Amino acid sequence: MTTRDRDEQGRPRNARPRDEYGRPLPYGSAGVPRVPDDYAPSTEQALADAREQLAAGRPFHAHEVLEGRWKCAPEHERDLWQGLAQICVGLTHLQRGNARGAVTLLARGAAKVQAYGMPYEPVGRVATELRQDSDPEEAIASVLAALEKIWPGDI
Repeated sequence: MTTRDRDEQGRPRNARPRDEYGRPLPYGSAGVPRVPDDYAPSTEQALADAREQLAAGRPFHAHEVLEGRWKCAPEHERDLWQGLAQICVGLTHLQRGNARGAVTLLARGAAKVQAYGMPYEPVGRVATELRQDSDPEEAIASVLAALEKIWPGDI
């Protein structure tokens, strides 16, 4: 039995390597670089890093970036960052062929993002328009295009 990796406070960490789609690989595999557990980006850094990951076709890793911001953001921004992260998880499910899970998470994330109104509403609208049979690459590109219209000063 493998013991779970934990931090100094005893909380579980996920040190298991992942592939470019975020799927777990066996321990000892190379995998792709991961977002560190203690990643706490500024708004600017989170947007830039998430866009970079989406442009590379890696929404799972974009989700990890956005989750890092969600955890350290001011209270009034947390639902926005959580919604953006959920949209990226939805894209990940679409990439992996889990169409039902994709639609569920895209809708959940879109609702949180759209609650913030403009200029975030288009990101949520794009996410709600995606379907179970949406092409993953096109879906990622659509969300990225909408996300590129949001600037740090907007948040």
